[in-house]
Amino acid sequence: MKELLRSTDPTIIAFATALLEGEDIEVFQIDVHMSVLEGSIGILPRRLLVRERDHFMARAVLVDNGIPLES
Repeated sequence: MKELLRSTDPTIIAFATALLEGEDIEVFQIDVHMSVLEGSIGILPRRLLVRERDHFMARAVLVDNGIPLES
């Protein structure tokens, strides 16, 4: 698994997940329940992971739909 996206915005995570699942790319969300540790203030980012073989295509899907990715 390789990290694709990291964000504190749950709407970006949900949108990215929907886009990738629409392209039949498996997505795994991690750090979803970290709000328990941070007190629900949203400072810890959530991350999306994809299979290494799907990383290039997943990146292209997100960039084509205007989701900003770190280099």
